[in-house]
Amino acid sequence: MTRRLAQVAKKVGVSEATVSRVLNGKPGVSDATRQAVLTALDVLGYERPTQLRGERARLVGLVLPELQNPIFPAFAEVIGGALAQQGLTPVLCTQTKGGVSEADYVDLLLQQQVSGVVFAGGLFAQADAPHDHYRRLAERRIPVVLINASIDHLDFPCIACDDAVAVEQAWRHLASLGHERIGLVLGPPDHVPSRRKRAAAQAAAAAAGRELPEEFLECSMFSLEGGQAAAARLIERGVTGIICASDPLALGAVRAARRRGLAVPGDVSVVGYDDSAFMNCTEPPLTTVRQPIEAMGRAAVELLCAQIQGGVVPPDELLFEPELVVRGSTAQPPR
Repeated sequence: MTRRLAQVAKKVGVSEATVSRVLNGKPGVSDATRQAVLTALDVLGYERPTQLRGERARLVGLVLPELQNPIFPAFAEVIGGALAQQGLTPVLCTQTKGGVSEADYVDLLLQQQVSGVVFAGGLFAQADAPHDHYRRLAERRIPVVLINASIDHLDFPCIACDDAVAVEQAWRHLASLGHERIGLVLGPPDHVPSRRKRAAAQAAAAAAGRELPEEFLECSMFSLEGGQAAAARLIERGVTGIICASDPLALGAVRAARRRGLAVPGDVSVVGYDDSAFMNCTEPPLTTVRQPIEAMGRAAVELLCAQIQGGVVPPDELLFEPELVVRGSTAQPPR
């Protein structure tokens, strides 16, 4: 019991005494705190006391495109914890190849009468993907928050890391080391954040009095294997510095260099994006641009709760500042 009290108290951010009052039905606890404690019990897998089992927690869908990229479990942890503190229970929906689609998950969540939905990456960021399921949410007036850039006609509030600033930081870093042949490995051609990164790289090259050749730009699926194939093509064209749109893509670029007998960073420098888990444990440790996951996740929950409570939230995009983290995968180009 003591261990359970401590875990629930830590999850909600209250004292163990407050948790005990809720579990024993004592007065003196606000409705919001009481609901948050009950939700934390659900999230942590503890049974509610018998007298409290009839109260169903409010549900919020958390839709992720995958869990292989460590950035998405990181978002899930932050968002799930912030929802629990608000008395909301996250329902994790993860897509798998050939499995349940994003649209299917939306239908399921609507059947469960969810209070809202957070999408952390997904089809909303791809201009050519189907978007009818988002319109169904809008028609039902379900509160929705998107994380990372969406296409123009989806009028939901959006939380995003500033892709242009991220590329500017990575580009300036490689240029300051002396790299002149800098390439990019991006996501699919219709991926909005990748389009933004591409435009920022072209602007950075123009500011330095150069053009960014089309052959220095490669699109790929977001996977280590995709990054390896795309980076291999860039290396064949003489690129000495590679900026990648995700950390798994960057790890693929490191592998591509090594498969050709090249050293990272001695022959090729690689910069990732996200600063997801264990990127400081790779060999070499990965230079990357960090997304402020904690701040972004909590902001998404605040926007969602404001909608759930009946507030008017403009369909704006809130941009968060990234941070370049320099480690061992970048150095001066070979002479």
